Amino acid sequence: MRVRRLVLVGAMIAICLASPPEQFAAPAAGLPERLSNEQFWTLIDRLSEPAGFFNSDNLVSNEDTYQTVVPELVRTVAPGGVYVGVGPDQNFTYIAAVEPAVAFVPDIRRGNLQVHLMYKALFALSSGRVSFLSRLFGRTAPEDLPADASAAELMAAFLRAPADQALFDDTLDAVLTYLERHRGSRLDPGDRAGIAFVLSEFFAAGPDITFVSNGRFRRTRYPTWAALQAATDFEGVEWSYLAGEERFARVKALQERNLLIPVVGNFAGPHALAAIGAWVRQHGGMVTTFYTSNVEQYLWQEGTWERFRRNVAGMPLDASSTFIRSCFNSCSPPGGSRAVSLLDSIQGLLEAADRGQIQGYWDVLAPSRAPAGMRSRF
Repeated sequence: MRVRRLVLVGAMIAICLASPPEQFAAPAAGLPERLSNEQFWTLIDRLSEPAGFFNSDNLVSNEDTYQTVVPELVRTVAPGGVYVGVGPDQNFTYIAAVEPAVAFVPDIRRGNLQVHLMYKALFALSSGRVSFLSRLFGRTAPEDLPADASAAELMAAFLRAPADQALFDDTLDAVLTYLERHRGSRLDPGDRAGIAFVLSEFFAAGPDITFVSNGRFRRTRYPTWAALQAATDFEGVEWSYLAGEERFARVKALQERNLLIPVVGNFAGPHALAAIGAWVRQHGGMVTTFYTSNVEQYLWQEGTWERFRRNVAGMPLDASSTFIRSCFNSCSPPGGSRAVSLLDSIQGLLEAADRGQIQGYWDVLAPSRAPAGMRSRF
């Protein structure tokens, strides 16, 4: 295995610039400009599968390099396509960058849907970044924050702000009230409890909240939520959706038009991804961005990656369609981050699979492009 890993070094560090977005077809007019509230909730139910298990609440990403691929991503993917991605709010940063017409967030855990319902309500209740963060963490915003504060400045300010129990109580009530009015009926008791749990975790830990492994403990090697938002690419540029009011507004607008849709589904499952692909095709859209994190690693371990490949192959794609994936522990230089974010052509991977060239997880990683500035290795 070590020899095989070394052979793949060259492929992992190659920086391949894709064709400019303007060479690809314009987004189809059939994608909706907005969904009604009823359509939003109906679509969640229609696309979702029964929930599965993952050994983490995964309220916060543990991928501290996920912003490093954004510069190449925006050169590769044109605005107006369809975004698909897994996990919590790192999706918002990618969405703010590629500006899709519609975004789907499928995840095997029902808890991830509850995370995104909480965020949907917070976007609706917040006029901008400061009020959003104040609600999320139950902390009164410092009065001296400039309107053009960077993400790093916002994080530093809220790390100093004291917790406010009354603000948390008000926010939880407002979030649940908003969602039930939006839905037109009472939430399922499990969803109410799940949303309350998520918000209480952000309140208890504040911006220092981190990824939790197996729901039991927080490891210091995982980055905090604040550190993730304040991160940059290798040129020192912030790409977080909290890096500026315009980026925040892009995600807020998509949420307000009910076009950021959380879904419960297994990537290798029989329904969710196939149903998303069918919906996109029905509306004349194109899946241009698919953020998988390191889910494919688990699919290979479970022997179900081929089902995932078939689900993706059924989606409408074009030459710009791009995977964003993460490689943990094996792709970073000594002393570097545990996670390295990578880009890959979706069509290229499917074609390689058709030729019989994908026989394992390392074959998936081999053609992936590491961002400029990252010296990757196996």
